[in-house]
Amino acid sequence: MPKVSIVIVCMNRPDILFPCLDSIREHTTVSYETLVVAYMFSPENLETLRGRYPWVTIIPSMELRGFSENNNLALKAVSGRYCLILNDDTLLRMPLIDTLVKDLESLPESAAAVSPCIRFPDGRVQTCGRDPWTPWRYAKHYLHLVDESPIPSSSIFQTYTLNGACFLIKTKVFREAGWFDERFFFTPEDIALGHKLNDMGYTVWANPEVSVTHLAGGSVSALEQAIKPARVRGSMIFYGEPLWLKCFIWCFEALRAVKYFFLPRKGRNVIMRKSALNVMKAVFSSDTPKEIFKRFRP
Repeated sequence: MPKVSIVIVCMNRPDILFPCLDSIREHTTVSYETLVVAYMFSPENLETLRGRYPWVTIIPSMELRGFSENNNLALKAVSGRYCLILNDDTLLRMPLIDTLVKDLESLPESAAAVSPCIRFPDGRVQTCGRDPWTPWRYAKHYLHLVDESPIPSSSIFQTYTLNGACFLIKTKVFREAGWFDERFFFTPEDIALGHKLNDMGYTVWANPEVSVTHLAGGSVSALEQAIKPARVRGSMIFYGEPLWLKCFIWCFEALRAVKYFFLPRKGRNVIMRKSALNVMKAVFSSDTPKEIFKRFRP
């Protein structure tokens, strides 16, 4: 039985998945299995994945599913003592998995999960541990006023919640928690999991001495006009549907829609305007995040 089950969801992007898999192979010595959820893969890319990485267990996913649902497809089939949730757009540049395993095995029994320092390609810190997320914190985050880059300690420390780009968790605890909450489609399933672990009496940790490179960012795709309203709707569910927060988001997005209305109607500006209008429609909706995504998907 492998010690670690690595779970990666990839949406038909072998160009970013293959370097991730190569980095795992290069920097990991602990016994592991790798399960890749091949989401909406083309037949050609699926065949290439099988040929180049025979050591990977491939789980095709051809129906519309969000991050939680796709991860859970693989999680229900894992056999390792620990699960490593890893984004496909990440790169290991050090023995990250080996270190996180040692961390969990040396921490108190109440420790359920540990995450590394997550860095952008230029070395900047994206997150290293996360405080509890409240409606007020989310509102500040919406205004880009939340900075998660400061590292509070030079050694492993107890934090509160997780970043879904990369974390190691005890499989038995993850199973006890019911895996990822499938009510959420594109977020905040990682934050919700961290909160649930704390509610269950477990602890969450972060190790700033080990890091993973997260290639997050890039151009805005047409899917943003469906992804963002689904993401906002999921957040409203997580935060308990506070009316003041819904009103705040509606007003903020109304201003954004006006801004993009007066900008040249082409490319990114059109997508961002539609995204703002769709969030305004979604924030007071009772639909699920998946239903929201289906409604606005171009």
